[in-house]
This record gives sequence, structure tokens and C-alpha cells, in this order.
Amino acid sequence: MRWWSVANFVSNAGTWMQLTVQNLLVLQITGSAAATGLSMSVQAAPALLISMFGGAAVDRWPRKLTAAVSQALLGAVAFTTAVLVALDRLDLTSLMVLAAVTGVIATVDGPACSLLGNDLVPAEDIPSAIGVGALVHQAGRLTGAALAGVTVGFLGTAAAYAANGVSFLFVASVIPFLRPARGAVRAVGAARGRRAKGGDMSVREGLAFFVRRPRLLALAGVTGISAVFGRNYQLTLAVLVTGPLAGGAGSFGTVSTVLAAGGIVGAVLGARLRRPSVRLVGSLAAAGALLQVVAGLSPSMAVLLLVVLPMAVVESVSDTAGTAVLQTDPPAHMRGRVLGVWGSIGTVWSLGGPPALGLLMELAGARGALVAGGLIIAAAIGSGHLLRERRTVAPVPVRSARGDVAEQAALSTAA
Repeated sequence: MRWWSVANFVSNAGTWMQLTVQNLLVLQITGSAAATGLSMSVQAAPALLISMFGGAAVDRWPRKLTAAVSQALLGAVAFTTAVLVALDRLDLTSLMVLAAVTGVIATVDGPACSLLGNDLVPAEDIPSAIGVGALVHQAGRLTGAALAGVTVGFLGTAAAYAANGVSFLFVASVIPFLRPARGAVRAVGAARGRRAKGGDMSVREGLAFFVRRPRLLALAGVTGISAVFGRNYQLTLAVLVTGPLAGGAGSFGTVSTVLAAGGIVGAVLGARLRRPSVRLVGSLAAAGALLQVVAGLSPSMAVLLLVVLPMAVVESVSDTAGTAVLQTDPPAHMRGRVLGVWGSIGTVWSLGGPPALGLLMELAGARGALVAGGLIIAAAIGSGHLLRERRTVAPVPVRSARGDVAEQAALSTAA
């Protein structure tokens, strides 16, 4: 697990270095902000269309081999881009094609690496492992964004892509030496036995399982409404700081730093979770929404900074808890396809959320969008909780010698 965490840190740093440089590269080639957004959408689009097939592949194929091959392929794409940049042969079309290929590979790589990390610890430690992964992700993001400017300044744009390629190869070289925990070995063995017996491993089965699972549907609802009306703080807080609060780029940089610090603190706290639940995810999401309302009403930068830190902490813990539920609730042989379904749903949120939030900001302003969005999230989660509490279970009659009995005692005896 220590080696896997180190490898993930290196890989995340390389990935965020490339993402930072890629946006600058598209601007350099086209001079268009719209083209920059298009390149990001092209890379995300495969997840919308084929994530479920990628998840099915992860359930069918050996996990370590799948993760190692996908990491090596992502490294090859990064090296190809580096060569084209160094030779000054990279145009917008080839960049879009490479971005689409990266997105296709990522539909397999994402669930394979996530589940491989879970295999390295006992089942009761999976929430903690996910929290460690979130912490590594945040640290890699900060490091990669910082290294991007240094690398481009001293070595050029091609070097950033080459460094990302090296980071992928490092992960691929570590994977063969990872040893799964004993419990994970048994679970994987049982899944392989199911495949050998001809069990249904189709995409349709994974989708049907997700739809029939109330916990997963509730988690999708909580996460979806939070993603659309909250979470996009880089957009809403940027407008709030530079608009009503009359701050500049430096002030927003401070807010972004506090957000990142809160994310790291939340990841550390999330790593201490033992039994995360959808109820916990919903409670944290509602608390974060109420803090978002307070942020929207902040009269000054000082007040905003005091609110932003706990808001980021709550969001990070909620994300860690939700990921733990998503990766532990399905049976072992179904987890790849469940993550594939989740990838498709998440892409809808990521593509549709910012435009919807932007429209809300046009109508209500930055403060109004934060306040209205927070109230919508809190109200939706509260209503869902009340409906669940009021739901009644119809009595089930049990045939006995004295007739039909619907009492709990009779049911217990029958069981």
C-alpha cells in the first residue's frame, strides 16, 4: 500500500502537470478559450459513452494486468504528444485525437486502479485506503500544478508531457510487485470462479444491479444535486471574489489555497472512517450546502475565508465516504461495472453542471447562485430523508396452524 500510494502521488503530479500545460498549449495553438473547453470535453466524452464497457472489462480481466497495461498505454500517449510538441507537429486536430484516446483508456484505467488499491488492504480498511488515496490525489494535484510552471519555464512544454509519460511507466512498473491482502485474494478468487461458471458478466447486469440498489440510487441523487448546484467553487467563488467582494486574482488565489488545504484536512479525516454510509454522505452534503449559503452571504474576504475552510473539509469527507460506499457496497464481481455506470453518470454532472450553474449566476448573480444552490441541495436531501423515514413496510402474512399471522414474532420463527 505504501508503494501504491507513492506511485499514485507521482502519477497524479504528472497528470495535473499535463492538464495544466495542455490548457495553455491549446490557448497557444488556437488563441481560443472555447477550444480549450472543447479539448476538455473531448477527453471526458468517452466516459459518458463507454464507461460501462470499461467497467465490464475490469470485471472480466485480471486486475493487476489491466491496470498495468492501461497505465503503459497512457504513458505511450503522453510520450507521443511530447514528441509532436518537440517537433512542432502538434495541431488542434491531433491534440483532440490524443485527448479522445486518453479518455477511452481512462474508462478502463480508472476503475482498475481504484479497485486494485482496495485489494491491497483488508475489507475493513478500505474506507481508510480510499481516504489515503484522496489525500495523495490532493497532494499530487498541488505538486503537479506547481511543477507545470517550473517545467515549462526551464525545459519547455514537451518536457511536461514526457514527465507525465514517465510517471505512468513508474506506476506500471510498481503494479507487478503489489501483493493483495488475504481477504481481497479470496474475493477476487470468488469472482473468477463466477466467471468460470459462466455467470452473467454483461454490462446490462451491472446497470440492472445499480438501478435495483436503493443505496446506490440515493448516493447518485445526493452526489448529482451537489455537483450541479454546488461544488463548482472555482467558478462561483471566482465570480464572488472578483465581483461583489471586489478582490483580484491574488485574493482568489488565497481562496483556492484555503480550498486545497481544506481538501487535504478532509482527506485525512475521511481516512479515519470505518463504516461510511449514504446517510453520512447526505448529512455532510447538506452541511456543506448550508455553509455554501453562508459563503454566498459573506460581507468580506475575511468572513469568506473562515467559511471556505470547513466547507472544503466537509466536501472532502463526504466525497471519501461516498467513494467508500460505491466501492464496497456491490459484490466483488460487480464493482467494475458499478464504477463504470458511475463514470457515465458523473460525466453527465461534470458536463452539465457548469453550464447550469452559469445560467443560475446570470439570473441571480454570484451571491444568489451560492445561496439558492445551497438551499436547493439542503432541501432536496432533507426531503429525501423525510420520505424515507415516513415510508411504511406492508406486513407480510405468514401461514401458520392458526391462520395468517403478520406479527414480527411469527416472521422471526419462520426465518
